[in-house]
Amino acid sequence: MKIAPVRNAADHARALERIEDIFDAKPNTPEGDELEILSMLVAQYEHKSIPVPSPIEAIRFRLHQQGLSPRDLEPFLGARSRVSEIMSGERKLTVDMMRALHLNFGIPAESLLGAPQGAPPAPAPKRAPEPSARALADLAATGLMKAKEAYSDFLARAASLCAPDPKLKAAHLRKTRTDRTNTKTDVAALDGWCAAALLKSMDVKVTEKTRQTKHDMALARAIAHFSTRKDGIKKIGKFLADHGIALVVLRHFTGTYLDGAAMRRADGVFVIALTLRHDRIDNFWFTLLHEFAHVSCHLNGETSMIFDDLELGSTDEIEAEADRFAQQALIPDDLWKAAHADFGLSEVTDLADEAGVNLAIVAGRWQREFKDYRRFSKAVGHGEVRKVLLPKG
Repeated sequence: MKIAPVRNAADHARALERIEDIFDAKPNTPEGDELEILSMLVAQYEHKSIPVPSPIEAIRFRLHQQGLSPRDLEPFLGARSRVSEIMSGERKLTVDMMRALHLNFGIPAESLLGAPQGAPPAPAPKRAPEPSARALADLAATGLMKAKEAYSDFLARAASLCAPDPKLKAAHLRKTRTDRTNTKTDVAALDGWCAAALLKSMDVKVTEKTRQTKHDMALARAIAHFSTRKDGIKKIGKFLADHGIALVVLRHFTGTYLDGAAMRRADGVFVIALTLRHDRIDNFWFTLLHEFAHVSCHLNGETSMIFDDLELGSTDEIEAEADRFAQQALIPDDLWKAAHADFGLSEVTDLADEAGVNLAIVAGRWQREFKDYRRFSKAVGHGEVRKVLLPKG
């Protein structure tokens, strides 16, 4: 390993070319050490010779470099309006925003702070987030990662399913247009979960069919009616497959704070992936219909994936529409208007029969709407879903 100082533009160009060649080198290997040293030399040269860009310039450059758009900032900075204000210079970045941009996009802290010349050089830009040991253990438990397969290769294998280019960057695995992603999310674990869900979806035999009719409430109601069947949870996957949708159930990975996701593969197959993080009948059907709403209304060439932590509120128009769609599919508004704070179990049962859905769905919505989780606590179907769809625990 022979490393020369970076003194001029030619040295700088050669160093960058070498960094690109060995960027995936493992730590504590000769190439890994070379990568670390070259990164420091390049950072020092750039600090002395290249003006620090403004925060907005730095963000725009990184988005262009990774083939992303401002919409990809929404999970980290907030709703679309906030991102727009930041990118136009109307709103300043907060420290939390800077931290999120630095950790998830590798933008140097110095650039985000707009530090003046003479400040200490910023640390070398980080690589894509590495998974924690727990995330790797969660991934290994799925049985979807090949023996001795590198994490980056696993992501690339999955990424090839959602775009024709097999070299698609891992960042594209988490493209979303919503603000319903937890700020505490372990991004590497989320990437791994998404990749695993996509690969698992390939095992589902899906009937070839054109895209669902936009806002397909008739099909949504048919899905909701399955909740009344004794084997509805078990059989709904086959029903969805017959309508061009692969249903995948994959236990959530530590640090992902995820209830479900809606995705569209490059071959046109839609994927609904659920974690069963909350093992309740009412939650299962609501999450399923919420993700179906994304499939029916929101996934297109511009947006191929949407992730949801349904414990979070949302100001995003897409999420609000998906919530309304799911509620309407399960209990139409003209029926729900009869609900009131003094509902008893018999009234819940009558409304469920009228709506053609499982009793747990009405009980769960009543709890949320009237903010009383003690009443009907035995009616929402605790512990009834995982034992059917994740019998191994």
